[in-house]
Amino acid sequence: MGFVAGVRGSPRGALRRRGIVIMKLTTTTQVSVDGVMEGNGGQQQNRSGFERGGWARPLFNREAMTYIDQLYQSADAFLFGRWTYDLFAGYWGVMAPGSSPIADALNTRPKYVASTTLTDPNWADTTVLSGDLAESIGELKAKPGGELQVHGSGRLIRWLLENDLVDEMNLLVCPVVVGQGTRLFPDTGPDMALDLIESRAFPKGITLQVYRPAGRPQYAD
Repeated sequence: MGFVAGVRGSPRGALRRRGIVIMKLTTTTQVSVDGVMEGNGGQQQNRSGFERGGWARPLFNREAMTYIDQLYQSADAFLFGRWTYDLFAGYWGVMAPGSSPIADALNTRPKYVASTTLTDPNWADTTVLSGDLAESIGELKAKPGGELQVHGSGRLIRWLLENDLVDEMNLLVCPVVVGQGTRLFPDTGPDMALDLIESRAFPKGITLQVYRPAGRPQYAD
């Protein structure tokens, strides 16, 4: 599967600024049809009071998991919010080499975590971004080539979007209505137009939608 016929947009590829290939910042989020992102993988991801974790995992067949494995492998570095960082460090970060393509990618690439409270990270090759976050991420994005990936980290993703720091959004929409839990976008917030640049469907009904932010939306009179 690849690009969907009839979907318009620029092809995916390197990000250029003034002719120079620079680091592309992408976000990847598994969301339900009603926009929930909390507890997608299992009950251990749940915060207090949320009882419906693990809603995405049964929908990931081999083809969908291969896509996820390859996505992580394509990263040159990772950026996390504090909560997702701690979750990933305690799960993927303790796996032995060769255990999983995702773990191998996470454990061998540079990791950056936005936090004002983390001072001594135990996960190897971690840099804490505790100062001016916009400036720090701007410096990362100015590096030549590559892809800086954000997984999970809902609060950080919203902040990155509000500050025009996201180049592409990967939404993996799962065919389930969870009915409770933290959503990717709040009830109120900034508006944004999106250009669809890729779309595909997986056998169990998950759809991948890849968007590029495109400024303010146009509203009908």
